[in-house]
Amino acid sequence: MTTPTAPLPDVSHAPGARLPERRFALTRADLVRYAGASGDFNPIHYDERAAGALGLPGVIAHGMLTMGLAATAVTGWFGPSAQVAEFETRFARPVVVPPGEGVELAVSGRVDAVLDGSRVRVVLTALCGGERVLARARAVVVTGR
Repeated sequence: MTTPTAPLPDVSHAPGARLPERRFALTRADLVRYAGASGDFNPIHYDERAAGALGLPGVIAHGMLTMGLAATAVTGWFGPSAQVAEFETRFARPVVVPPGEGVELAVSGRVDAVLDGSRVRVVLTALCGGERVLARARAVVVTGR
């Protein structure tokens, strides 16, 4: 799994400020590693036939992995001292991970509100193949400022 490395300098906390897109590569090998770490060995995350038997278009990423990558984007925007205090979302559609090169998850955001001096609410957009995969995704981050 490829993750962005450095936090972005001086991200604006002003309501309406756009937070730049961060991209994450996901492969089937990443899904196997996540299954081992999480204990979620549901075969829809690694077996084409099991996924197809349930009507899925292919092997899909774990929902919590997708959500975790979106939260990683949030901390990346606000730096290493930032803490995600709240996170909520609905899963809009599965992230299908084809064999081989895998797929890319793109996460962007917008500052929705400054709740107090150091707490900022962010609205997130997570896309895979141009399709929204998370709905009503929001986070409250304690920025450390």
